[in-house]
Amino acid sequence: MNEDLIQASSGTPWSAWQHAAHLARATWMTPQQLCPPGRRLVLVAPHPDDEILMAGGLLTHFRGREADLLIISATDGEGSHPGSAQWSEHRLRRQRPLESRQALVQLDLDPNRLEWRRLNLKDGGLPREEAFLTNHLSQCLRADDLLMATWRGDGHCDHEAVGRAAAQAALARNAQLIEVPVWAWHWAQPDDPRLPWPRAHRVQLTEASLARKRKALAAHVSQLVPDGPQPAVLPAHLQECLLQPFELVFL
Repeated sequence: MNEDLIQASSGTPWSAWQHAAHLARATWMTPQQLCPPGRRLVLVAPHPDDEILMAGGLLTHFRGREADLLIISATDGEGSHPGSAQWSEHRLRRQRPLESRQALVQLDLDPNRLEWRRLNLKDGGLPREEAFLTNHLSQCLRADDLLMATWRGDGHCDHEAVGRAAAQAALARNAQLIEVPVWAWHWAQPDDPRLPWPRAHRVQLTEASLARKRKALAAHVSQLVPDGPQPAVLPAHLQECLLQPFELVFL
């Protein structure tokens, strides 16, 4: 599975997903049930903004318990605009981490009180860094941690590499793994058999959490505005799917 899935799809709107029987059957759970106070969440984001797309609503519940949170940014997202005159890799390498910091503030988190590791790996090159990622995660994980990563079938090479590395590290350290689909909302069809529906759960978001997630995503300006004739990196239909009153996770 690779980016051909993403490029080949014109996108699946939320109006289509609303009729997905498998999605409707996914078990509801609260953020507190998923990660109760005192349990650490280790979230691995392939690119800046993935932590918001994956779990922005869940993260709002870490206000005041930032010590229970470790965010690992694998890349700086410098490859999001190939060939762009406006968004050079150099500019994006500076801009996107700043957007991530602002997004965390919008979630009402204090970036100075949580552990946030930036690995500065090459955007688009994470499959070559899989062994390093697995080793890094294995070293920082504790047995009772909740490890959250992008789904290893998500259709983007970096997302899938992070998912595979997280699965290996969770197995080695006996930590619980959660995988989160991001780009699958774009290319998959409702009830698509390629998704692991038996593992699917919906983490319920309050109106306040969803509003904060929306503001946090808006901080990622580079991904949301068209680049001349090129459309925004994050299509509107994908944003709508990821800004529902729940976050879909595979346990």
